[in-house]
Amino acid sequence: MDDLQSLLRRYSYALWRKRWLAIASAWVLCIAGWLAVSAIPNEYEATSRIYVDADAVLTPLLRGIALDSAAISQLELLQRTALSRPNLEKLISKTDLELEITGPADLERMVLDLSENIKITAQTKNLFSIAYRNKSPKLAYDVVQQFLNIFIESRSGTNRSDMENARQFLDQQISQYEQKLRLAENKRAEFRAKYLDLLPSDANGSTRLEAARATLQQLEERLKDISLRHEMLKQQLENTPATLGGDNEPSGGGGNPGLAEAERKLRELQLRYTDQHPEVIAQKKLVDSLRANPVPAESGGSRPAAGRGRPVSNPVYEQLKLQLFENEGASASVQRQIDDETKERDRLAAIARGAPGLMNEYTDMNRDYDVLRKNHEELIARRESMRISSAADTETEKVKLDVVDPPQVPRIPVAPKRMLLDSAVLVLGIAGGVGVALMLLQFDSSFETIDELRKLDLPVAGSISLIAAVVPLHRRLLSVGSLAMALLLLCAVWGGLIVKMMRSGAA
Repeated sequence: MDDLQSLLRRYSYALWRKRWLAIASAWVLCIAGWLAVSAIPNEYEATSRIYVDADAVLTPLLRGIALDSAAISQLELLQRTALSRPNLEKLISKTDLELEITGPADLERMVLDLSENIKITAQTKNLFSIAYRNKSPKLAYDVVQQFLNIFIESRSGTNRSDMENARQFLDQQISQYEQKLRLAENKRAEFRAKYLDLLPSDANGSTRLEAARATLQQLEERLKDISLRHEMLKQQLENTPATLGGDNEPSGGGGNPGLAEAERKLRELQLRYTDQHPEVIAQKKLVDSLRANPVPAESGGSRPAAGRGRPVSNPVYEQLKLQLFENEGASASVQRQIDDETKERDRLAAIARGAPGLMNEYTDMNRDYDVLRKNHEELIARRESMRISSAADTETEKVKLDVVDPPQVPRIPVAPKRMLLDSAVLVLGIAGGVGVALMLLQFDSSFETIDELRKLDLPVAGSISLIAAVVPLHRRLLSVGSLAMALLLLCAVWGGLIVKMMRSGAA
């Protein structure tokens, strides 16, 4: 701590002794800095603002139908189209920048300079600002104005060019996919024609082999039903008398024709329904009633009673016999169908065993065909969307560009910031003067304090301090006042520069 205090005391004494050198250095540095700042040329900035308005009615109507160009960032659209090299070269040719070009290298430098210095900034979602700085206010204005003109003129042309390129590409891709689809369809048709019996049908997705097996199973079940019916008919035929009357009169008939008719109808119902059917039960009760109360034959009638003369054929027996013949014919027909379907099944099964990877090949073929067809349909849909978008862009003004703030010739420079630079020069000049004094102090071999002498290991008898009474007060005040006046004068010069810049507006 003592060493630090002694060091600060030494530097303070040294700076006080070299105060006029520090003030002079500060003046030199400040004047040189202010002259350098004044030599910096002014830069003027021309600005303009554009409002990009997507149509509030047409755009929602076309959403999902046409290509949504409004979804692309308008800032990216501006940068991609307006800051392209052709547009920048056109901008150079329409302004005085062309006078500064003497060769290809200058043109390349100018294009790079414009692409970096033309600033496009998004202020809101639809509001964008365009700014450019130059030493000439008129040139800055011309660059922004021509930039706006070129962009507005080329926007529609760029959209149409992009649409045309996209349409040509889509037409080319659709033509290629149509050729691939035709080849795939022909290959698929030839494959189906060759293996039609083993491939699934478009109706239910089953193959002819599966259909033959299902049909054969149905025919076999039908044959079983016919066989059961045949056995029932045979049994009923054996229990039914072939004739009526005489010895063959059925028991319980009693020569009553009503009873015979009721028994015949009961047999018919039993062939169609079970014994628990309501009609069968009701017919049985009628037969029992007729048997319990037989009706006597008429005494004076001219017609002979049934069953008392010669025997007559039983109609129920004849009907059962006819049904039996029809059932045998149906059984023979079904059996013939079973034989034919069995041969067809065996033939298809033999073909299927000869082509084990047939279904895998057909599945792969269908998958490739479906992919081609899907891509072809998507390309056609995109081409139609592009056509609608193109019509919306050409026949209507889908996206409007409104110049909110047109560019003006700038009057006040935006750079350099002279007030800030002059203030920085003042601070750095004073610090530089102190620094010069401290630097010269490093080369000073004199001793400032008695402690520095003692460090030399030499006997020091003592020190003689400056007696204030020896130096008059007015001389001391004059020395301090001169120093303060020099600093105040330096600050006054800085203040004058600031006031001048504020009046001129060049801050």
